[in-house]
Amino acid sequence: MAMRVGIIGAGPSGMAQLRAFESARQKGADIPDITCFEKQSDWGGQWNSSWRTGLDASGEAVHSSMYRHLWSNGPKECLEFADYTFDEHFGRPISSYPPREVLFDYISGRVAKSDVRKYVRFNTVARWVSYDEKAEEFTVVVEDLANQKTETHVFDKLVVSVGHFSFPNVPQFDGIDSFPGEVLHAHDFRGAERFAGKDLLLIGSSYSAEDIGMQAHKMGARSVTFSYRSAPMGFDWPETAVERPLVTRFEGRTAHFSDGTTGEFDAVILCTGYLHKYPFLPEELSLKSRNVLYPGNLYKGVAWQDNANLFYLGAQDQYFTFNMFDAQAWFARDVMLGRIELPAEADRAADIQQWLDRQAALPDHDSEADFQTDYVRELISLTDYPEFDLDSVCSLFKQWMRDKEEDILGYRDNIHRSVMTGTMAARHHTRWLNAMDDSLQRYLNGPGQDIDTGNLAVLAQESQLSAK
Repeated sequence: MAMRVGIIGAGPSGMAQLRAFESARQKGADIPDITCFEKQSDWGGQWNSSWRTGLDASGEAVHSSMYRHLWSNGPKECLEFADYTFDEHFGRPISSYPPREVLFDYISGRVAKSDVRKYVRFNTVARWVSYDEKAEEFTVVVEDLANQKTETHVFDKLVVSVGHFSFPNVPQFDGIDSFPGEVLHAHDFRGAERFAGKDLLLIGSSYSAEDIGMQAHKMGARSVTFSYRSAPMGFDWPETAVERPLVTRFEGRTAHFSDGTTGEFDAVILCTGYLHKYPFLPEELSLKSRNVLYPGNLYKGVAWQDNANLFYLGAQDQYFTFNMFDAQAWFARDVMLGRIELPAEADRAADIQQWLDRQAALPDHDSEADFQTDYVRELISLTDYPEFDLDSVCSLFKQWMRDKEEDILGYRDNIHRSVMTGTMAARHHTRWLNAMDDSLQRYLNGPGQDIDTGNLAVLAQESQLSAK
């Protein structure tokens, strides 16, 4: 009987696993019987975004945390697939910081070309997983949401590729229950238009706070205040943005900060991160970790230390994204196909500890980029995934971080050269600060006569600032 492989989630990581097996099949290998379960009606995970918050049309928790007007906050040249380039997909150079719909089109194009959709059961959510140690089999209970049927499937290997940016971490603050304005987590943020003319407080100091804050500025917020727990982000913010230490309590609309200052706000957005949470897994199979570059209990960041038949993809904090998921998927595939023999448990534990010790000593963001570059390099060296210039990608990450420090509002207007093809990105037809239409059509075809009149005041304000 052929090996049976179950994959939970058809976001970028699950798509990478499907593509890895298809690559082996195209080269003449016998591949397992594969079934991938995806609770949404289409693949793409986070990139398959929706206006919905809370519950989706099937009554399931909304997966995606993405929002309207979300543009890539890192160069596309850092996430480009080694076996499917942006040049191949779009047929011409595009800018280095595309909006969400453009990247969704790109990742969908690769798997559509690979003919792997036949392996995916859409509108099917994993409810529970159990493992029979004697039989070495996983039993996966799923619900077919479209037909309202519960099914049971048995697998020899199981891949968990649902990501870890869907279950909000929601801290409590004294007095926030009676805050009279809007309070939401970044997971439920779907656009900043409604904050035009408002005073906005964002609690958190990472990527979501940075991006939502600057989108709110772009959409005309009167002021943006970032409240940090440990250290400020320290960017050269526009005049209407400021950083304050952590909120200690709320009194009505007034937020009190730990440095004794206060502020009056119309809305609060909790940019406080996400939890590793896998409600379909029993405790002994469930990863528990903070959002770090190398979670414990995963050999090579992929194979579950306590059960070598279980694999996690995309469980790390990420500099690399799509191409790192590929490297992980190719590694998991080759372990499943018997091309890579896992060492003894004690040797795996020692390898994990070496990475954890190195992670604990990382002094800054540059060293974090170096760390993940070395991690991806090691994975690629173990498989037939196409090699590419990882050092150039790492240098680009470092340049990107410096670009943000220099110009937090303008770094997305910069262009970079593809590591895969050598193609220089095209400069986008509209500056990011002026780009009010993030659709694929507008991005590719250029501006027309459809300027959003609701944003004319914002455009005028930006023009005045640029002239200074």
